[in-house]
Amino acid sequence: MNRYGFALIVEGPDLQESRHLDALYEMGCNDASVGRSAGVQYLDFDREAETFAEAVFEAMAAVEAAVPGAQVVRLEPDDLVTAAEIAARTNRTRESIRLLVSARRGPGGFPAPATHLRRRNRMWRWAAVARWFDEALGEPVPGAGLEEARFVAACNAALELRAQQGGLRFAERQRLQELVS
Repeated sequence: MNRYGFALIVEGPDLQESRHLDALYEMGCNDASVGRSAGVQYLDFDREAETFAEAVFEAMAAVEAAVPGAQVVRLEPDDLVTAAEIAARTNRTRESIRLLVSARRGPGGFPAPATHLRRRNRMWRWAAVARWFDEALGEPVPGAGLEEARFVAACNAALELRAQQGGLRFAERQRLQELVS
């Protein structure tokens, strides 16, 4: 068994109510701390499992089963990262990342920003950056690595689809399902 750290962002009832804390504990979430930051509630897990994905799926199922109306809406560490976060996750300086992004160092081809293309505060998809470090530089990212980064991105995309699909027409939902098949 391996130990995995992650956080689930949850909407719905106040998880810090004692009855909900008891229900979470009884459902096996004794490996999580419950908190709230800027009005957003989360469970910060330190879970043992065979794989990262297994740990996350077990935790999500337990939270949603324990507290009626609770819904996991996001998994962290987040897939969207700033240049500063890329530097921290790769053990490099911000200047090193700036030079890689601008193709003044390295082989070029750094992933395009996912947001704010023409602004100073751009953000990138961590899965794309981790893949680029692995493939273009031959430097697998320290820690969780590419496999975990891909899972976080896919999981958050699925959670977002779950949240939005109710407002879509049946034909649109079908076409979206075809995209992922």
